[in-house]
Amino acid sequence: MFTVATVLSALELGFIYALVAMALFLSFRVLNIADMTTDGAFTLGCAVSATAAVAGHPFLGLPLAMLAGAAAGFITAFLQTRLAVPSILAGIITNTGLYTVNLAVMGFSSNVPMLKTYTIFTAAQNLLGENAPYKLLVAALITVVVCVLLILFLGTRLGLSIRATGDNPDMVRASSINTTFTITVGLCLANAMTSLSGAVLAQYQKSADINLGTGMVVIGLASLIIGETLFGRGGLWTKAVAAVAGSVIYRFIIALALRANVPSECLKLISAVIVALAIAAPALQARAAFRRRRAHAEKEGASHA
Repeated sequence: MFTVATVLSALELGFIYALVAMALFLSFRVLNIADMTTDGAFTLGCAVSATAAVAGHPFLGLPLAMLAGAAAGFITAFLQTRLAVPSILAGIITNTGLYTVNLAVMGFSSNVPMLKTYTIFTAAQNLLGENAPYKLLVAALITVVVCVLLILFLGTRLGLSIRATGDNPDMVRASSINTTFTITVGLCLANAMTSLSGAVLAQYQKSADINLGTGMVVIGLASLIIGETLFGRGGLWTKAVAAVAGSVIYRFIIALALRANVPSECLKLISAVIVALAIAAPALQARAAFRRRRAHAEKEGASHA
């Protein structure tokens, strides 16, 4: 059904987009904040990484993209914590402003071509050889390192404070923990991971476009929820691995849709349907179980009668 090239491509993109899934895991699951900055932060990472790579600094483009993403997260957190803007609106405001910022980073051009640009993947190809799965190795290495660092960070005192903030902010305030600080750190880290994902993708496909981040929230949520639905909600390690696995599975679903000649314009709709079904799955399962129990009870009542 799948060729080797299709499998490799799905795995590569799955690992790259897994960074977005982990970012949403941090903001949406841990902090309990619906962060809408994701789309703009992803494009920001693409723009910064592409611009740095074109200037001859592909490796520097990755940390610069993360810093830019953290700055975007800081603005969202500032609007939310200091100016009392609701979290969803704060993300939308930042995301709207980032459109102009992203254009400015790309020299007020809607795209940055990188056909002959030296990238981190070019370096891996020179090091490992053209026949090696160098793209997959680079994408997997970056994602695994970020995943391990995220889990280790959430086990620290600050990480535990961020987790507690998402669980019960009132109790955290009563414990003299500054929730403004924990929310700010959490959103900065989440958007830094989102921007890193965009940075790697830009160098992977050797181009950056102003619309690359459109719908990234839906894609990230689809990956996160697919992983949670299939692997359950265990400890932090389980949740992090589930986010990565969900991203890979999502890319295989998209690859399967493309193999079935589904128009590329319909992929966003497919993503939305996947998210809706994944979120509704527990409720649908509970409803089906209730109907089975009721049918069984009615059958027993009829037999006793």
